[in-house]
Order: sequence, then C-alpha cells, then structure tokens
Amino acid sequence: MDEASQVEHSGHPADGDGSIEPGRDSPGLSEDLALARLKDSEVTKESIEEIAHDSAAMKSRKVRLALATHARTPRRIALRVIRELYTFELMQFALLPVAPADLKRIADELLIGRLASITLGERIALARRCSGVVAGGLLLDKESRVWQTALENPRLTEIGVIRALAKTRGSRAFVEAVCYHAKWSVRIEVRYALLRSAYTPLTKAIEFARRIPPPQLRDILHVSKLPESVKRVLRKEIQES
Repeated sequence: MDEASQVEHSGHPADGDGSIEPGRDSPGLSEDLALARLKDSEVTKESIEEIAHDSAAMKSRKVRLALATHARTPRRIALRVIRELYTFELMQFALLPVAPADLKRIADELLIGRLASITLGERIALARRCSGVVAGGLLLDKESRVWQTALENPRLTEIGVIRALAKTRGSRAFVEAVCYHAKWSVRIEVRYALLRSAYTPLTKAIEFARRIPPPQLRDILHVSKLPESVKRVLRKEIQES
C-alpha cells in the first residue's frame, strides 16, 4: 500500500466504528456539497451538525478534516471527529495551520498513543512528516530506522531530542547517533543532555566538556550517568583548564 493510500486507510478509529452518531443521517450529502456548505461564511452550527451526522459526507477525508478545523464546529463534535480520524488523517490535522492549538495537542497525543499498534512502515512514514511532538515520541522507537528518520524531521525540536535522551538510557545507538549528528550535536542544551547520558563516547564527552564553563560542567557531572572513568577524565580537564 502506498503512502497516499495509508493516509486514507491506515490506523483505526479510537472508538466506535468510524461514524458520527449514526441514526440521524440526512439524505446523503456529496463531498462537494458538504465542503461547499463548510466554506459558506454564513454556515450555522445546526448545518455543521447535520453534516457531522451525515454518514455519506463523513466518509470523505476532506470533509472530516474540514469539519474538525471549522471555527463554528461545536467542540464536542470536533473532539469526536478527531478521535475517529485514521492515523495519517490525525497527522494531517495536527499540521494544519487553521486547526486550533488545543485540538492539535489532542491529535498529537492520540497519535503517540497509537504508535505501538501501527506497522513499522507506517511509523517510518510518520517520522518523516509528522509534527515535532510526535517526532519526539518516535525517537523512543526500538527500530533504528524509525528514530533515524525522526532525527531528520524538520519539525523536530531541541526539547524533543533532550527528552528522548533522558528516556533512552538503554539505547546506546541513539545516544551515539545524536553525538555525531550535524544539527543536534552542536546545540548546547543537547550537549548538556549527552553529558548526562551513560553512553556518550569519551572523545565526544571531552569535546563537549571543553565548551562548557567549569562550574556548569561540575554540576552536570554530579548527576551524570557517565562511567566514573570518563568522569575522572572530564574532571581532569576542568583542573587543567
């Protein structure tokens, strides 16, 4: 299945069967008519509710996304629609500039909650295109192809990398990848996080430590998980600086 098909069909609605309160169907709005109504500047909440209860209209991905992002959609309906979006629809919703920030956060949380139940290929596709929040969650994936892709996601933030480093004490490969990453290894806060990790190689630890003021380095080493042998080398660096 290609990625375009995954956008339509990947994942499972969080609850229900993917429809919105069946039993109140209108005669059956077409996708074009439903979208036209939603674009009408004078559309009422009642009309929006009719669309939300129209099973024919709600089969359309475009209608579902338009309904969830519409400023006049009642919150209870927007939440219901979001929870019933498929995985890649959730990803798209979270990236829409017009989507309310609080609903984007909910979409990100729902996506992160589904990561354990979707396929490797879907996680890699998500890692490439998802929001920074979800990319940060994918840095914790056990499959290297997933977190390697997430590290290159342009929406990934520094805080996402730092949080992942704090949670992946058992992932030597991830820590080393960040140590040598052209973008993330030069960030000072990321370097602080790397110096707290047990798996930062000695050569990189020395490199990072030399650019940190001695008082700060002492504080970092006090809570660091680095091996004592590495800490001794770094403390010697402090004394000689």
